[in-house]
Parts: sequence; structure tokens; C-alpha cells
Amino acid sequence: MTTRRTLRLPDRTDVPAPRPVALPVRTGRRRFAELTGSWRAALRIARREARRARRRTALVLAMIALPVLVLAFLAASYDMAELTPQERIDRRLGVADAELRWASQTAIGQDEWGESWYTREGEHVPAGQVSAGQVAALLPPGSRVTEVRVRIPLSVRGPERDENVAGRVLDLTDPLARGLVRFRAGRAPQQPGEVAVSPAALRRLDLRLGHALTMADGSRAYTVVGVVEFPDDLGPVVALHPGAVPRTGPEADSIWLADVPGAVDAALVARLNDQGVVVTPRHPTGPPPGPGHGWVGSIAATDTNDLSTGVLIAGLGLLEVVLLVGPAFAVGVRRRRRDLALVAVAGGDAAQLRRVVLADGVVLGVLGAAVGLVLGVAAAFAGRPLVEQYVFGARFGGYRCWPAALVALGGVAVLTGVLAALAPAWTIARQDVGAGLAGRRTPPASRSRWLALGLSLVAGGAALAAFGATRISPAVILTGLILGELGLVCCTPTLIGVLARLGRVLPLAPRIALRDASRNRAAAAPAICAVMAAVASSVALGGYLASDGARDRHAYQPTLPTGHVLVSPNDPARLPTLAQVTGAARKELGTGAVVGVHAPVCVPPRGGYCDVAPALPVEQVCPWRAGDDLSAAQRRQARADPRCQRHATDYYGAYVEPLVDDGTALPLLTNADPAAVATATAVLHAGGVVVTDPRYLHNGLVTVQVNRVDAGPDHQVAAADLPGYALPAAVGQSRLLLSAAAIRQLGLNSSPAGWLIGTATPPSGERQERFVAALRPFGTFTLVVENGGAPGDISPLLLLLAAAAGLITVGAAGIATALAAAEGRAELTTLAAVGAAPAVRRLLAICQAGVISGLGSVLGIVAGSGTAAIVLFSVNRQYATAWPTPVPYPYLVPWPVLGVLVLVPLVAMLGAGLFTRARLPIERQLD
Repeated sequence: MTTRRTLRLPDRTDVPAPRPVALPVRTGRRRFAELTGSWRAALRIARREARRARRRTALVLAMIALPVLVLAFLAASYDMAELTPQERIDRRLGVADAELRWASQTAIGQDEWGESWYTREGEHVPAGQVSAGQVAALLPPGSRVTEVRVRIPLSVRGPERDENVAGRVLDLTDPLARGLVRFRAGRAPQQPGEVAVSPAALRRLDLRLGHALTMADGSRAYTVVGVVEFPDDLGPVVALHPGAVPRTGPEADSIWLADVPGAVDAALVARLNDQGVVVTPRHPTGPPPGPGHGWVGSIAATDTNDLSTGVLIAGLGLLEVVLLVGPAFAVGVRRRRRDLALVAVAGGDAAQLRRVVLADGVVLGVLGAAVGLVLGVAAAFAGRPLVEQYVFGARFGGYRCWPAALVALGGVAVLTGVLAALAPAWTIARQDVGAGLAGRRTPPASRSRWLALGLSLVAGGAALAAFGATRISPAVILTGLILGELGLVCCTPTLIGVLARLGRVLPLAPRIALRDASRNRAAAAPAICAVMAAVASSVALGGYLASDGARDRHAYQPTLPTGHVLVSPNDPARLPTLAQVTGAARKELGTGAVVGVHAPVCVPPRGGYCDVAPALPVEQVCPWRAGDDLSAAQRRQARADPRCQRHATDYYGAYVEPLVDDGTALPLLTNADPAAVATATAVLHAGGVVVTDPRYLHNGLVTVQVNRVDAGPDHQVAAADLPGYALPAAVGQSRLLLSAAAIRQLGLNSSPAGWLIGTATPPSGERQERFVAALRPFGTFTLVVENGGAPGDISPLLLLLAAAAGLITVGAAGIATALAAAEGRAELTTLAAVGAAPAVRRLLAICQAGVISGLGSVLGIVAGSGTAAIVLFSVNRQYATAWPTPVPYPYLVPWPVLGVLVLVPLVAMLGAGLFTRARLPIERQLD
């Protein structure tokens, strides 16, 4: 053993070695500098990677930018449509100095902008009829006013049928009124027989300048002399001359535009308020009435539930985008695992590796936000005329884009990219550096804690959704659904691993597809979860809509037998005869079964409106009312009381329709048995009454009461116990049929109320229009057609939900299949080397798409069906303790949705087979 001694120069003494000095602790400024430098390097790497993998970058950008584009378009369009207070005043006043509304005969108070007013003392007394001279007398000398009347309904003849349009009465020759419109063609109406129409009315009524515009009843025709546009209403509008519609009283929508020599100051406003006139000056002095939109602090408390619901729906959309984008980040990280391993070898810790991956999400999120915002705002500006015309029906204000909303959307886009890269970042930080350098895959470890967390979230979300259903809170229900979906996301990797182990008995292609899904769980699990979330949402909502539709059909109460038509005249002064109505019905509706319908009215000297109704016997009256605040014990008693076991709608004031008949209208009104009709007719001929509700009959009598409505609801005019008969098994609403002798005994008269037409099936809309056109010489009429069920067919909505879920399913399956094909090129090369047929590649793509779409659809159908069952069961359980007892929700399977969703995986597999090349890749061989 050789011992080396340290050489020492002459005349030098030994110096003790210095003690090791501890490294200085990093200060906050130095730590911040290191963090900033690390992020700067990560962002440079991410930018370089985005340029290298351009196809994957384009895919991620498209998925992030598309929802941002749509929301930016909506935000900019809404901001332009929401007029500022000054823009609203400019639109209402035109070139006038003020807008006046004579609202009351007593003194009033108002805000500075004229948006709201109140009576200062006493009760509100509507203003009487006033003239332009009376209004001008309240203004300074030299003032000028013109009247504008809006919202006057008009029924005019169209090219195929009668059309309802809005009418406005104003003198367009007056510059004050002319400032409210924009002339497109022609001139202003100068005579009572001339009108100007809007472009929408011109198109709908197929008119031209010089054509005649005829009222639906044929009472008058006007000549079209101009085409004008009202900025606040782009629909069909007709501008009438003031002489065409004489003013009969102070209409609620009548306003006066004033031109004042001086300024409209506070003294003038106060003087007009003393006379009951509301003033909207052109230049208000006070603050605006309120912002059109703002942050949460400006939202009323009543809108909090709607706001939370909207936020949760946006959260569901964000989760869907994150799940769709996640596979692209996962595949990108796996293809860069050698580069990331070199970063670790060079001294990078786990946090720095995570920053490198998260920087991909930041860069792509920023790019997606920028592209989506720019394209969305540009689309809003370019498509502004179409949105004004066909969506809002009014012209917008200035060009603006709601910067606060756009900043929020940009932040959400960046957050989406970061969340999508979060799982791959945590995964790559735990990888084996040696395996990464060698290019080997580290098998994913299935952690039991994620499975336990997922099951807990599923159970908690189901319980929370059930609780929200009992409280009828959409926000709580959506929160439970989000938690349940997050739980299924946590459970999906474990499920994929279990299925991969079961796939050993399958043929080659599906076995390889399951193995790849298990080995690439970071990419397969988000795609499966995206499909599951879309399918579960559509199945749950479809199940609820199907059950709600069945509930509405069960609770529906028809007014007439199915197919019958009730014709009511709008002008009682011009009535056709029964023979004329029968002729029109026989020609246009194919039936001659027509009877007249009469209603009881007050005797002319007494006048007014009389309410004629039967009175329930005391022993039939339910002791509780629906509006009362009942305790749980009282509700139980009410549910057990036979007197309170009527239909739920009867508790809220059932209306009994009084009619006058001698038995002629009974068959068409009630569709009752002929023997019962004969008995009822005999009672009517004997001077009695007929009811369709047996509760009103007591000892062969029916108590009929007559109340004068204009004299007060409790002022009884007459009452009598009349011989009665309860018609069994009557169809339609509850009715009271009085004989001619009965109405004379009650001091009433009979007045024609319309006609009842019996048809075998409900007539089509075209046949109804032809029938109304045949009666047009006698005025306009209203038709009530009994279709035999609750209106509205939800099948198109169910198919729309299924189509949306199917689109997401096909997209997720296509993305995952394409990424798996790009990632599995080495395996495909190996298959080619061992002699696999070229069709194996196509079959493998079909199986990979089937794994993604099939597994996601199955999980989504199970989750959606369970969610719908929990919600409906919870609501019905709440209804079980309520009174009046509502109709419960039946649980129905949305078969249209399930049928589409079963076919969607087949469509995804077929698409994968068609768009996949069959030729196996062959790498260059080394010599």
C-alpha cells in the first residue's frame, strides 16, 4: 500500500482546509426568476413542438377554437343587440326633442330617463281622450307635436291565407315622425287610403308599389305607396295614415313626439308631470337606468339560479372539450418521451417536466383562443344584417364586441388546454427515465385509490342529483351529474384494464385493439369518457322528455271530442247564417254536421257580463283549498278525503262553461251515448239543465247562480234550484247546458256564440284556411280544433339530442382511432414483417373505433338511464306527499335516442374502415 503525502513548499506552513459552506437559501426574487426562466424555456419548447407536429396542432386548435368562435359570435352579437340607454332614446325619439306619454289624470313622478313612473298621491286614473292641441298647450310657445300609435293588430289578406301583421299609425309627412323610419322606396302616405309597408310585409304579402292591401274582412283596401323600415321591428309592419284609423280613445301605446324651441329642462319636466305626462327627453341629466350586462354583482338575486345553471352547463361543455382534446396531448407526450427523458437526465426535476407538458396546453390554448375570438367577432360583424333580420328582428346599435366576455372566453380556452394537458403532465413526470431513453413503454399502473375515488364520486353525484330533483333545482341536479361523470372518468382506466384481460379469447384484431387501449389508457380513457358524457346527457334528457310527454298526455283534458271544430266570430255584428256555415263546412271540411252554439248573457237594461255557474252542494265541497299553506297532516287528510280526489287541475278554479241548448248540440259537444243524449234532451225540453260533472247534481236538482262581474265578484244577481241531469261519460271540459225556460227563470238572454262542426279527424291547416276564407265576407273567425292530445311532439327533439351525441361519438372515435394509428405504426410494421394480410390494418382500425365508441356508448346509456331513473323517482317521491296530487312521471325508455345511439358505433366503425388505408407500412431495411 502506497501512501501519498502532500508536497509542501519550503518556508510554507500548513493551512487548514476551509469548512464547507452551505449553499445560500434561495430568496423569493431568485425563486421567481428561476420559475420564470423555467416557464420561458417550457414555452419555447412547446412552440417548437407545435410547429413540428402540425397535424396534431391543427386538430387541437380546431377543437378549442370552435366553441370559442361560437361563443364569441354570440357575445359580440348580444353586445351589439343590447342598446345603450342613449341609443334607445335616439331610436324612440328620432329627430324630436322629447317623447310624451299622457299616462294619468293625476300628478306623477318619474325617473330622469322616462323609463318608469308612479302616481304621487291617490289612485291611478287613466288619462282621457286628448288632442294634439291639448298636448301642445302644455309646452312652451312655438312647440309642435305629432302622435304615434303603435302595436295595432291588423288582419290582412295574403297571397294564400289571411296574415296578421303589426300596424302603426303616424304621419310620415311630418319630419318628427319621419325620423322614426328609414325609407327604402316610394313616398310617405298622404291620404287615409294610402299605406307604407316594411320590407318583410312586402315579401310576406307579395306586394309591390301601387298594389292594393285589403283587410281580411274585405271592409277596406289601401294603396301601397312606400316601403319603410322601422329599426325596432324588422317584421311585417304596416304604417297607416292618421286619417285611416280614427282615434277613439287614449290607447296605452299612444305617444307624442315634441319639437320644443328651447331645452327640455327639469322645470318643464316637472310641469308636465303635474299634468300626468311622462317625459323622455333627448338629453337626460340623471344616471342611466341600469347596465345592459355586467358581472355577478349586477345580477339580481332572482337570477342567481339561472346563472348557476348556465355556469354548470358551460362546465359540462368545458369537460367535454377537455375529454376530446386529452387524447391528442397524451399521444404527443408519448411520442416525445425520449426528449422529456433527456430533460430529466440534464437535471430537470418532475416539476420542470410537468411545466414542459403544461406549456403545450398554454400555447395551444392561447392560439385556439386567438383564432376563435378573431373569427367569432369577424363572423358577428359580417353576419350582422342576417342576425338582425332573422334572429333579433331589430337593428343593432354600434359595432362593439363586449371585451369583458371575450377576455373571459380567452381565459376559458387557455384553461381548457391546461386541463387537457394536466393528466399527461402528471403521467410523464413519473415515468422511468431509463425506459424513456430506450424507447420502452412503461406499463400503466392501475391504482385502486382512483377506482375508490371514482366510485365515491358516482355515488355522491347520484345522491346529489336525487336531492336536487326533490328540490326542483336544476343547478343541484347538474352539479350531481358533473360529479357522477367525473367519477366515471376516474373508473374508466380500471375498466379498460379489466376488458383487456378478458380480450385474450378474442381474435387477433380486437385483441390488439383492446391491448392498445389498455396500454394507452391516457389517450383511450378521455375519448371513451367524452363519448360516455355525450351519450349519458342525451339519454338522461331524452328519458325525462319522453316521461314528461307521457305525463302531459295522461293529464290532458280535451275541450271537445277529437276532430271537432269550434268556430267563434270576432265581429258579433256580422254573423253568417247556419246554412252558410254549413255550406262552407261541407265544401271545405267535408262534413255537414254543424250546429249553432249560444251563450247566456245579461238582459240589456242591466247590461254587463254575467257569470253563470253551478254551485257544488255543501257535502261535495272539499274543506281545503290548493292555495292554502297546509301542514303534512292536513295534506294526508286531503289525499284520503273522497271529496278532494278530483283531477289536479280542478283544484285551481275549474271553469264550467255555460251554454244554452235544447239538445241539438249535445251529441257534438259531448259525444255521449245516444240513450243518455235522449234523456238529457228530454230534461232540457222540460225546462231543466244538464251538467257533465255529476258532483253538481243533488236530489235531482242543480243550483245555478248568476253573478254580475262588473258589480263585484260577490254580487249575486239570481240563483235557482233547477231540475237537472248529469250526463255520464261526457267528453270535453265541464259544461252547464241551460234550457230556454231556465235562462228566462234566471233573468238572462241567449246570444249566438259560434258554431260547432263535427269532423271524423282534425282538419289540416290548409283545410282550415280554406274554410275561413269561405267565410271571409262575414268577417274574421277563430277556430279551435280538438286534436285529442297534448300539443307538441318531442320525437324531433329526441332525434336532435341523439344526433348531437352521435356526432360527438363519431368525432371522438375518429380522433382516438387516428391517434392510435399514428402511435401504433411500429406495431403495424411488425405485423407486415411477420406476413400479416393488408386487410389487418383496416380491421384493426375498425376494432379500435368499436372499442372507443362501443364502450363509451354502453357506459353512457347505463349512466344516462340511471340518471333519468333517479331524477324521476325523486320527483315522484316528492309528489307522493303533495296535495293536490300531481300526475306522477312514468319512467319511459327514449327508444328513438337509444336506436340512434346503437347505430352510432356501427357508423363510427364503418367510417374508420373506409378512411383507413389497407396497405401495411414497411420500414426501410438495413443492409
